[in-house]
Amino acid sequence: MKRHFILAVLIAACFPLSALAQDADQKVRAVATASPGAGELADGEVRKVDRDASKLTIRHGPLPSLDMPTAMTMVYQVRDPAILDQVKSGDKIRFAAEKVGGQFTVIRIEPFK
Repeated sequence: MKRHFILAVLIAACFPLSALAQDADQKVRAVATASPGAGELADGEVRKVDRDASKLTIRHGPLPSLDMPTAMTMVYQVRDPAILDQVKSGDKIRFAAEKVGGQFTVIRIEPFK
């Protein structure tokens, strides 16, 4: 009888864990496919290149995954200063950004095609 009770408890304990794992997996997929953010490319236009400060000013649309629900023009740090050599003011670009050390940072950039 004691074994049956222990088995029932173990089986019951497994069901909520598998449900939580499925829920977490669905949330991860939703974030990954949502809107541009870390790793995903967003459309933008370079407004200013500041090589001395390793920054880009980019005009872009909403980036909900970075908590930017409206279009705006914003200054970004660049992870790799070589990115600054790839663009000039007025260039249409696709870029990926993420929050690094509390600052929004461009991690990847390519020309808009």
